Amino acid sequence: MIDTSVQTNVRSMPVLPLSTTLGPVHLAVTDRTKALAIWQDVVGLDLIAEEGNRLSLGAGGKILIVLETSANRPVAPRSLGLYHVAIHVPTRHELAQMAVRALQRNIRIAPTDHLVSEAIYLWDLDGNGIEITFETPWRGTLGDPDKGETYAIAADGKPHSGREPIDLDGLLGELGPQPVLTPRMPEGTRIGHVHLHVRDLHEAMGFYRDVIGFAGFLMIDSFGMGDVGLDYMPHSLAFNIWSGPQATQPPAGSAGMQWLTIVLPEAESLAGLHQRLATAGASVTPGDGWTETQDPSGNRIRLVLAA
Repeated sequence: MIDTSVQTNVRSMPVLPLSTTLGPVHLAVTDRTKALAIWQDVVGLDLIAEEGNRLSLGAGGKILIVLETSANRPVAPRSLGLYHVAIHVPTRHELAQMAVRALQRNIRIAPTDHLVSEAIYLWDLDGNGIEITFETPWRGTLGDPDKGETYAIAADGKPHSGREPIDLDGLLGELGPQPVLTPRMPEGTRIGHVHLHVRDLHEAMGFYRDVIGFAGFLMIDSFGMGDVGLDYMPHSLAFNIWSGPQATQPPAGSAGMQWLTIVLPEAESLAGLHQRLATAGASVTPGDGWTETQDPSGNRIRLVLAA
């Protein structure tokens, strides 16, 4: 059971339009070949474009991840920045396909059952965190810590830890008795959420809920993690303090997240977000078709209008 004395009630309705989405996540890596060995061959993204040291990868012609080979060292441990980027697949079959690609190449994975989703965690060869997710909301709901409930509750009413291992044999059974393996992810694959290291949970919640405009979902101080989103689970953005109270932005030249992208559906919602940023005194830097800001921990965010 979760101790409700250390759970903060942060629930709110979203200010952002429900059609807001996450756009491409930009990451620094050290080496093209090493990066593609994971992002292309294991994760299964297509190399859609390559310009200079920038590799744009995605699925169904849509760019999801942009890798820049500008880093000269791996991800710095216990720093702020990316915890993982979650790529959501449209079917459980595709989650199984990705598991096979990893197992074939002896890549370490952590298949985890969150009840409302199934996730396979892995890392690229520079230490950038990756989650491949299949959403399963019909299997149950997240519990309400304010009422002393467990993290999740199955459809039959049984408690669920949200951290149980996936039955890997059952998952691979999705491929059938004569599996046809595929090297790439299909159309419909998307950036589902981004999970960040921050320096302070309440500071991050105040920014992502009250300034950016996501709905507050939950924040559990004892676990060191908070969630925000739109009108559905799982979260659009999560944050934790697991890098410790002394965490700082990584040294120059480190692999890791350069910025994440939030895509607004129309100019009015973008203008409203700009106004909230100005009122909060947040940094705002205009660019060519985008506006950049930073959360209080220095994690960069680019705001764009949907094409």
